[in-house]
Amino acid sequence: MWHRIAAFIIKFRVTLLVLLLAATCVMGYYASKVELSYEFTNAIPTDNPKYKDYQAFRKQFGEDGNLMVIGVQTDKFFTPDFFADYAALVTQLEKVKAVENVLSVPGAINLVKDTTTNQLKVVKLYTDSTADAAAFSHAFLNLPFYKGFLYNPETGAYLMALRIDKQVLNSKNRAGVVNEILALSDAFGKKHGIEMHYSGLPLIRTMMAAQVQSEMNLFLILSFVLTAVILALFFRSFMAVLASMLVVAAGVIWSLGTVVLLGYKITLLIALIPPLIVVIGIPNCVYLLNKYHAEYNKHQNKAKGLLRMVDRMGIVTLFTNITAAIGFGVFFFTKSAILKEFGLVAGINIMAIFLISLIFIPALFSFLPPPKGRHTSYLESGWMTRLLNAITTWVFGHRMWIYAATIVICAISVMGMMRLNSVGHIVDDLPKEAKVYQDLLFFEKNFRGVMPLEIVIDTRKKNGAVGLPVLQKIDELAAYLKQYPEIGHSLSVSEGIKFARQAYYDGDSSSYAVPNMFDAAFIQPYLRGGGGADKKSMFNKLLSAFMDSTKQKTRVSISMADVGSKRLPVLLDSIRPKTLELFDTSKYDVTFTGTSIVFLEGSKFIINSLRDSLILAFIMIFGCMIALFRSWRILLISMVINIVPLLITAGIMGWMGIPIKPSTVLVFSVALGITIDVTIRFLVNFKQELAHHDDDIAETVKRTIHDTGLSIIYTSLILVAGFGVFALSQFDGTKSLGYLTSLTLLLAMVTNLTLQPALLLWMDKALRKNKSADFLRDDEETPNS
Repeated sequence: MWHRIAAFIIKFRVTLLVLLLAATCVMGYYASKVELSYEFTNAIPTDNPKYKDYQAFRKQFGEDGNLMVIGVQTDKFFTPDFFADYAALVTQLEKVKAVENVLSVPGAINLVKDTTTNQLKVVKLYTDSTADAAAFSHAFLNLPFYKGFLYNPETGAYLMALRIDKQVLNSKNRAGVVNEILALSDAFGKKHGIEMHYSGLPLIRTMMAAQVQSEMNLFLILSFVLTAVILALFFRSFMAVLASMLVVAAGVIWSLGTVVLLGYKITLLIALIPPLIVVIGIPNCVYLLNKYHAEYNKHQNKAKGLLRMVDRMGIVTLFTNITAAIGFGVFFFTKSAILKEFGLVAGINIMAIFLISLIFIPALFSFLPPPKGRHTSYLESGWMTRLLNAITTWVFGHRMWIYAATIVICAISVMGMMRLNSVGHIVDDLPKEAKVYQDLLFFEKNFRGVMPLEIVIDTRKKNGAVGLPVLQKIDELAAYLKQYPEIGHSLSVSEGIKFARQAYYDGDSSSYAVPNMFDAAFIQPYLRGGGGADKKSMFNKLLSAFMDSTKQKTRVSISMADVGSKRLPVLLDSIRPKTLELFDTSKYDVTFTGTSIVFLEGSKFIINSLRDSLILAFIMIFGCMIALFRSWRILLISMVINIVPLLITAGIMGWMGIPIKPSTVLVFSVALGITIDVTIRFLVNFKQELAHHDDDIAETVKRTIHDTGLSIIYTSLILVAGFGVFALSQFDGTKSLGYLTSLTLLLAMVTNLTLQPALLLWMDKALRKNKSADFLRDDEETPNS
C-alpha cells in the first residue's frame, strides 16, 4: 500500500503541491484573524455544582474578580501635599474609561444623624483640596468601618480599590485601561518618591495575556532557529533545512487557522501549540530525509530513494504521529474547556503536519538534484559511529549492569514519588521575583490578601437577611474569621449596620456594633427602605450590594491570601463547622463560592483529568503497539521502556520538591505521546531487519542500533532543544513543562538505545529456550514500513 502511495505522490506531485499551497493560503487567511483570550477559560465543567454556585452568585451579586487594588505604604499619608495629590489621583482614576467606581480614603463617606428628620445622611469626608487634611484624618480614623479595609494602622499601608467594567475586562481594550491606571499611579509614585503596589485579578490577567502573546512569538522564533541550526549541523544542506522549515511553517499556519475555524482564542495552553508543531514536525522531516539519503547512498538512484523513503518510512511516521496525537488528543475527552481546546487543536495539527511532510518532502525533492557527497557524509560520521559502537558494546557486554542500574534508579525514583505533593495557587504561573507577585505579597502582609472568597446565606424568607438574629450571626462569623491569619477584612450587611449604629450615636466609635434589641427599632426602617429614607441613597446602594432585592439572601465578602490548593481545603473545613453552627441548615442555606473556591475545584479537576488522560493515552498508544507488532513480549518491552523515563522524572520532581499541579502533570501525557515515537521507530526497524538476518535477534539488534541510532539521537536533541526553549518562560508552569519534558525525552533516548536492545536480547534468550521465533512472523504479510 505504501509503495502505491509513494508512486501516487511522485506522479501527481505538481497537483499535490498546488493543493497544499492553496490549503495553506486559506489557513493563513484564518490564522490572520486569531485573537487572544481575555477571559478565564473554564477549568471545570459547566455541570459541576461549584461552577453552578459561582454562576448563580455572579448573576445575583455581580463579578467578584473585577477589582484592581493599588497600595502605598508611608508615614506622611495625611500631610497636606501628599494627601491632596493622592485625592487628585483618585479623581483621575475615576475618569478612566471602564472604571466604574473607586473605593479610597479620600472617597470615604460618613453617616450623620439628621436631628430634624431623624434620618441618616451620607456625607463625604473629603470635599476638595482646600479641606484640612488633619481634620479629615481625625474624622476618618474615627470610623472603624474602614480599618483593615482601606488602611492598616500598624504598618502605615493604604489601599484603594477600582471596580472595572466586566465587558472591558473580557476584551482587548483591557490592556489599555490597565496601562492607563498604571501610568497615572506611577506618575504619582514618582513625584513623591514612593513605591506603588498593584494587584487584583484584572491586573494579573492582563499581565498574563500580554506575556502569553510575547512568549508565543519568542518561543516560535527560538524553536525555528534552534531546529534550523541542528538540522544544518546534521544534513549540511541548505535545501534540507529550508524544506524542513517550510513544512513546519505551514504546520504553524494550519494550527493558528484551526484555532479560528474552531471558534477558539489563544489561551496560555493553546499558545504552546505553534512551537510544539515546530518541535514535533521536524523529526518527521529528519526521518524522511535520513531514509532518502541512506537509500540514495545505497542505490545512487534518486527516484528509487524517494519511493523507498515513503514506502519504508510512511507507516512508521504515521504511527509515530498517531501516538503523538493521542498523547495530546486525549485531553479532548476531559470535561475541562481549556484542556478540550488544547487537546483538539494539538491532535488535529499533529496529524496535519504528518500529511504536509509526507506530501511536501518527496514532491519537492523530486524536482531537486540528487544529494551530494557532503550532504550524506553524516551517515558515516566518525564520532557518531564510535558512540554507537560504544552503546552496542555496553548492550552486549554489560547487560546486567544496565538492568541493575535501571532497577536501582527506579527504586530511588519510587521513593521520590512518595514525596510528591499536590498544590497549586491562583498566581502559580507568575515568577516569584516579578513585581506583580511581590506586590501580591505586599497586600497579603498588610491586608491579609486580596483574593475573593464569598459566603452566601439564604434565609429562606423575605427580609430575613436584615433580621436582628441574622445580623448578629454574621457579625459573630466575621469575628471568628479574624483569628485566621490568611483571612483579611470581611464586608457584609452587618458592617453597614454597625456603621449606621455609630452614626446614630453621634459618631461614637465605641458604638460601632450590631444593634441590640433596644436600638434596633431605629435601624430597621432604613434597612427596609422605610422611614422616609431615600431608597436610592448611597447607603442603601451599599447595603443592596450585599443583599438580593427581596433581602432573603445576603453575602459575606472576604479578602484572603492566595494560600494554595493544599491549605485552602483545610481552611474551609475549619470555617465550615462554625458557619453551619451559626446558620443551622434546617433554617438556612449556606454556600461557599467565589474565585478562590472555583480555582480550587478547577485545579483538582484538571489534575484528575490529566491523570485520567494519561491512563487513556497509555491504553490507546499500547493498543496501537499491539496492532503494529502483534506480540505481547514487544508490548511489554515498549511499556517498560516508556514507563521508566516517566518514573524517573516523577522521582526527580519528588526529590526536588516540585509539586504536582496542572502544568507538571501535563508533562507526562505530552512526553508519553512523543517518547513512544522513538520506540516505534526502533522496533519497526528491528522487525524489518529481522527477516533479513534469518531471525537472528542479536545480529538484528546490533544492526538496528546503527541504523536508527543516528536519527534517534538527532531527533531527540531537536525535541530536547525545542521543549527546552519553554524553560525561558516567565510562567513557572510553562517553565516546568519545558525542562521536565526535555528531561523525560533525554531519558527516553537513553532507555531506547540501551535498555530496549538489552531487553530484546533477553527476549532472544527466552526464545532460544522455546526454540521458536514465530511470534514475530505473522501469517499475513508484514506491512511495509
